[in-house]
Parts: sequence; structure tokens; C-alpha cells
Amino acid sequence: MAMPSPSYTITLRVEVPASQRATSMLVAAVAEAGAAVTGVDIAHSATSQLVVDVTCDTVDAEHGDQVVAALNALEGVRVLKMSDSTFLLHLGGKIEVNAKVPLKTRRDLSRAYTPGVARVCLAIAEKPEDARRLTIKRNTVAVVTDGTAVLGLGDIGPAAALPVMEGKAALFKQFANVDAWPVCLDTKDTEEIISIVKALAPVYGGVNLEDISAPRCFEIEARLREELDIPVFHDDQHGTAIVVLAALLNALKVVDKKMEDVRIVVSGVGAAGSAIIKLLKAQGARNIIGFDRHGALHRGVGNGDPHRSWIIEHTNPDQLTGSLREGLVGADVFIGVSAGNILTGADVARMAEGAIVFALANPTPEVDPIEAGQTAAVVATGRSDYPNQINNVLAFPGLFRGLLDAGASHISDEMLRVAAVAIAEVVSPEELNSAFVIPGVFDHRVAEAVAEAVRQQAQRDGERRAADAAPPAVRGEAGVVGAGR
Repeated sequence: MAMPSPSYTITLRVEVPASQRATSMLVAAVAEAGAAVTGVDIAHSATSQLVVDVTCDTVDAEHGDQVVAALNALEGVRVLKMSDSTFLLHLGGKIEVNAKVPLKTRRDLSRAYTPGVARVCLAIAEKPEDARRLTIKRNTVAVVTDGTAVLGLGDIGPAAALPVMEGKAALFKQFANVDAWPVCLDTKDTEEIISIVKALAPVYGGVNLEDISAPRCFEIEARLREELDIPVFHDDQHGTAIVVLAALLNALKVVDKKMEDVRIVVSGVGAAGSAIIKLLKAQGARNIIGFDRHGALHRGVGNGDPHRSWIIEHTNPDQLTGSLREGLVGADVFIGVSAGNILTGADVARMAEGAIVFALANPTPEVDPIEAGQTAAVVATGRSDYPNQINNVLAFPGLFRGLLDAGASHISDEMLRVAAVAIAEVVSPEELNSAFVIPGVFDHRVAEAVAEAVRQQAQRDGERRAADAAPPAVRGEAGVVGAGR
């Protein structure tokens, strides 16, 4: 299933004899080695020799070495250098800070900095809520990690996690014009992480928790949501859940089934799986069965983890037991957020007619998408080289854009749900088909739609909280002086 990918693009500087056949010989050799040639450029020409830059996509780093060996094996050919485009892109980092105001004259400086800035400081000291209006807080998000669950790489530490957090910050800016900054913490202690984030919070309008291992991520998010007055969002949980729900809403339209009628099998009940299950239930799903490596979660399974306990209590209405393969028989929907290659096309064939398969383990899905597509009606993955990519970038930029614009202090479950519905509705009925149930990541309509839906929901949530907090007489409750007039 492995195919050449832009994430493994290499450029080979190759010395060859000067002849008409030189470049075509290189292209043929690279193609025969299984790589995809994307560019051929003459870097230097002499009477007897050419220096050629060959750019190609490979499957992985080892495949790149194989391509080099294949070229070196050709008569008169010598690979002088290999450059990895991904590493080149990361040189010096991917983000920077730029001033938004001119600083060219003494007058500019006196307003932006001392002495003029002192007046702004005093104004905020007198009215702290003005920090949102007069500083970067109104448009800034902290991307916080401890590096314990980075992509599929596991616990690689905060420094190694930094390239991912930089990328996240770049996506915030590109898709929603949100200024985000990596905050990689050199501690795994839950209390210390909570304490540090709380201490940093005055600078930020929101916190995006990223790549923090379960179950600590649950407590960290819950505590920060309770103790901070800015929205806190764990993308590995809720970002994934939002995009899964969006894709499933449209996939169900394709197969003409309803959320409340389908049986949904979820493989993986960690951070992402738990959030997916909760959001699907909020949308009306009634029959969900969660599976871990030991099999179906049911009331006979003892577990001290409160999140698994919630799943056990609120899912699997028929109390089915057994393995994932057994549970998949007759199921309408499979959602995998677990491990690669745990199922086969034959397993998918045993699902119900019009089956929907979301195999989201990365980089290797739970089942080969090509095999699954032989019998499933809709197939989605987390990969960019197959249709229907489930990518969190569809959710978090617009979500935070809406939260920041609304000046929201909290994130409600309903905000997550309306964000998913907004993403789904970007795909028009004329566009919808089995290979297009979710918009592309570069569709500018997505962030705008999500931001607007979240803004409106934040306003409704604020009005509801204000009404709940109002004195009984203001609410017009019976038995209170002035009520009922």
C-alpha cells in the first residue's frame, strides 16, 4: 500500500556524461526504483559532463537510499549529494514574529514603547478585561504540549515536538489568521503543566493542548477549563471528533442512512476515540460499540478509568462481547483511531450493505483503503493521498477564530457539534458523492463557516449563562416579588 509521498521528496544532484540520453536515463532509473520524478534541472553543463538535479517523491527515507544506490549503479553516473526537501523546509523554523505597526520614527517608538505604552498599561491595570482589546491576547493561542504523544511517534520529548507545534501555529495563521505560538513544556507532571499554563494564560485568548498522552490529557484539559477564563481545547480529542462527525454526516447521506439507526463500531477508546463517541451521541447516535485491544467494552469489563467507565455506561446497548472482527459483522460504520493493519478487506466485506469505513490510523490505516473500497460504500483515511482525508486542520483554525472573535471564555459541547455540522454543510448536494464527503483542507469556506457557527453558538451560550445567573425576580420565577406581572 505504501506509495511515494511529498513528505519524502528528495533532490539528487547527479553527475552524468554529457549526452542526449543522460537525463532520460536518470528518469528511467528513478522510476524503475519506484520513485515518482517531479522535476529534472540542469545545474551545470560542461563539454564532457552534466550536473543534473533530479527531484522525486519516495516512500520513506530507506527508499531514498535505494534510489541513490540505483543511480550510483549506472555506468558513468555519480550521485554527488542528496537533499531532503522536508528537512530543508524546517531549516531555521517555520514561523516568525512581525510587527503590526510602523516603528520608523521617534514618534512611532514613543507610542509603541516608552513613554506612551505606560498609559496603556495603567488602563489595563484599572480594567483587566481591556487586555483583550489592547494587546495580542484577542488573537493569540498557546499551542501547549509536553511531547509525550507526538503524532504516531510516542514520547519523544518537548524539543522533538517543537516542529509539530510550529506547523500547528503556521496552520492557525494560514487558515484563520490566528496568531499561535508553540509552548513545549519540559515536564510530564500533571500539576506542573496545569500550573505553568495558568501562569502563562494572561498572554493568550485560548489554549490548544496538543500531543499530551492519555489519560493525563483528560485531567489537564478538565482542570484548565475549570480554572481559566479562556477556552481550552484538546485537538487530539475534539478536533478529530469534529471532523469525523462532519464526514459521517455526509457519508450517511450518500448511503441514505440515519445517525440514530446505524450501528457504529469504534476501534480505539483513548483520547480521540472517547471524544468521537461523545460527539456522535450528541448528534443522536444510539448504537455505538467501543473496542480496545482486548475486545468490546461492556458492563462486564471492570475498569477504574472514569473515561472508559463513561463509555461502558453509555454505549453498547445490546451488551455485545467479543473481538473487533466479530463486532464488525453487520455493522454500518467503522471508525478506527487505533493501529494499522488490524483488519482486512474480508472483514469489511462482512459489514452491512452500504458500509462506511473511516480508517484513521496514520501513517498506516487499520485496513488497506483499496481493499476496503471493494465492498464499502464510503472510505476515509487520515492520509492525503486518498480521497476523503479526515484532517483536524478543517476544525481547529475556524473554531478558535470563532472563539476569539466572540471573546468566549469556555467551549461547550454544542460548539463542537455545530462546528462539525458547519464543515459538513460546506459540501453542497451537487458536490456530495462517495469520494467527496468532506471538504479539502485548502477550501477557504471551511474556516469561515466554522468560525461563524461557533460565534453564533458562543453568543447563545453567553445569553443562556446570563439568564441562569440572573436573580429570580429578573428571571420572572413564580413566588418572587414582581414575578408574573
